[in-house]
Amino acid sequence: MFERLCIVGVGLIGGSIARAARHYGLSKNIVGYGRQQDIQNLEVAKKLGVIDDYYLQIEQAVQGADCVVIATPVASLESIFALLKPFWSEQTIYTDVGSTKYSAVTAAQQVFGKVPDNFVPTHPIAGAEQSGVEASLCDLFLNRRLIITPLNNTRTDDLSKIQSFWELCGSMVSIMDVNRHDSILAATSHLPHILAFALVDMLGHKDEQSEIFKYAAGGFRDFTRIASSDPAMWRDICLANKSEIIPLIQQTKEQLDKMQHLLENEDSEQLLTIFAYANTARQRFLNQFEGNMSKSITFQVQPGGLLQGEARVPGDKSMSHRSIMLGSLADGITHVKGFLEAEDALATLQAFRDMGVEIDGPVDGCLTIHGVGKHGLKAPKNELYLGNSGTSMRLLSGLLAGQAFDSVLTGDKSLSGRPMKRVTGPLAAMGADIKTTEQGTAPLYITGKSGQLKGIDYVMPMASAQVKSCLLLAGMYAEGDTGVTEPAPTRDHTERMLSGFSYPVKQQGSKVTINADGHLTAADIDVPSDISSAAFFLVGASIAPGSDLLLKHVGINPTRTGVIDILRLMGADIEVLNERIVGGEPVADLHVKYSPLKGIDIPEDLVPLAIDEFPVLFVAAACAQGQTRLSGAEELRVKESDRIQVMADGLQVLGVDAQPTEDGMIIQGGSIGGGVVTSHGDHRIAMSFSIAGLRANAPITILDCANVNTSFPEFKDLVKRLGLALVCEES
Repeated sequence: MFERLCIVGVGLIGGSIARAARHYGLSKNIVGYGRQQDIQNLEVAKKLGVIDDYYLQIEQAVQGADCVVIATPVASLESIFALLKPFWSEQTIYTDVGSTKYSAVTAAQQVFGKVPDNFVPTHPIAGAEQSGVEASLCDLFLNRRLIITPLNNTRTDDLSKIQSFWELCGSMVSIMDVNRHDSILAATSHLPHILAFALVDMLGHKDEQSEIFKYAAGGFRDFTRIASSDPAMWRDICLANKSEIIPLIQQTKEQLDKMQHLLENEDSEQLLTIFAYANTARQRFLNQFEGNMSKSITFQVQPGGLLQGEARVPGDKSMSHRSIMLGSLADGITHVKGFLEAEDALATLQAFRDMGVEIDGPVDGCLTIHGVGKHGLKAPKNELYLGNSGTSMRLLSGLLAGQAFDSVLTGDKSLSGRPMKRVTGPLAAMGADIKTTEQGTAPLYITGKSGQLKGIDYVMPMASAQVKSCLLLAGMYAEGDTGVTEPAPTRDHTERMLSGFSYPVKQQGSKVTINADGHLTAADIDVPSDISSAAFFLVGASIAPGSDLLLKHVGINPTRTGVIDILRLMGADIEVLNERIVGGEPVADLHVKYSPLKGIDIPEDLVPLAIDEFPVLFVAAACAQGQTRLSGAEELRVKESDRIQVMADGLQVLGVDAQPTEDGMIIQGGSIGGGVVTSHGDHRIAMSFSIAGLRANAPITILDCANVNTSFPEFKDLVKRLGLALVCEES
């Protein structure tokens, strides 16, 4: 990218930038600049091969450089700009790495009168306990976030090049404005450092300090680790960002006063609520952080085995999402049992907490939602991060389009690649203001349109419960009727639950109609087991000789039972027992025993009723005698992965004749071999190939299985307990 890269300040960060640029081949020549007192450090940097050469005169250092990176403490930025000013070149890109951006911009304004258009402020969110060039690493920025804070006059080409540079160093780049950056970093980095320094200072000055530190355990060490950071650097950072930090210190004082009051009054219930919320919020952070760190999970499955016994799989994901959404918008308190404590549903839960809804739990699948009413949501302070959950993003886009505030919906890499125009198109026809990327993907930028949406009659071009639900939620805030007509039946959990919350919904044949006249009344919800999760065990017991399995309390909503109907057409032995209605939803126990399967042409009217279950149904087809043909399932190509192509590729690796078509697959059944397949980060693909191990004649290795936690975190333990030889390996 660069002929000559100049690093001003070759310490931990500056040295790591130099190492990364060399490692990834981003610059032919890398030089450093420092003062006379820095010469020993610069000699070490050159000896270690971090830089090719160094200079003590700024003119020599920047001569011929097409990129200059300022990696000095934030307090020194003004003096560095003053040194650079006489030699500033329009042909050079200048950038910094300071953790406060307002101070960087102000320093540039003080020296130049205005911020030069070839200065691109950045902040890599990375570091280490050790400092100095000897601690520098070429992978310090790998899978770490980096924030660029361009100004209105920043040159587009320079911004693009700096973004590319950091992405090639392995960083995950975000772009935001200066003030927002400083506000976020004050809360997530600067305040925690102040608290750590303050706690150690307080305890260290106590008379009994030797006793305190003698008995301090791992919790104290972990909480105060960041107090090991460079004191002078953090003094400068905190002073530079004091306008954002001081209000946070005041809020912290108020929170501590509140905790003191609860302790004095022995208010155990409220203490538990606060601790439980903090526990789940931190877990959400860890899930995001571990995802950013590209944690790798591999399933190793030994061939053979059978499934026996009884089990209750986790709660229905679709209903868990909707219970949070509608319970939050209801008047009164909603109690939920059977909530799915997996990452997707927890992402929805956190989004509503971020919009001011008080939610207690989850504890053993139980939640208490203190509804704020249909118009009671508050503007979130930050982006709403939805992880891997397409349901959360598509449904929330409709609900948020009619709010009085603006919002931004983001997700992980997989979700950010999935199409959103199927919902943003009809929402725009209702008057919604939603911006996506040029590819029609997330992030979604939603401008609140309170009272401005207009009802429409929408005929869906393809069956999709998510699109239907999105428009119905938007219709709750639109003038006039909103009608959605579907070409084939899809899951109707939204309509059923709206009725359960006393909100009027009209159903006429294939058309559902809603308007803004109703309101939601709190209701208790018992979420049944998810038939999509049960499907893996229905197929597993059907293909493994000797299997005999009872699945308890499974939801058998008629818009979701396509998997049972298809398996029965293939010859599966599945009994539906103890049918009952729970919270408006049909529920039953499913008894499944091994039975030889035969290939079929899957009826197209069953496709929408089993759209999420086809990955594991492809495994059933691979074990069946004869040919199975699926058509009319083009939606499978735009799920968490292209499930048609990914399953065909994996089955072919395992020796199965599986030919993908534009809207389905043709599978010649018979036998399954072993091999190494990848799930492409798709939870249903990973679990489906695990089940294939029951009939494989050799071991199967499944790569990239971390996202199983998004829908079914208990899968690996439950399937092992029932009889599959699966080992989960993390790295």
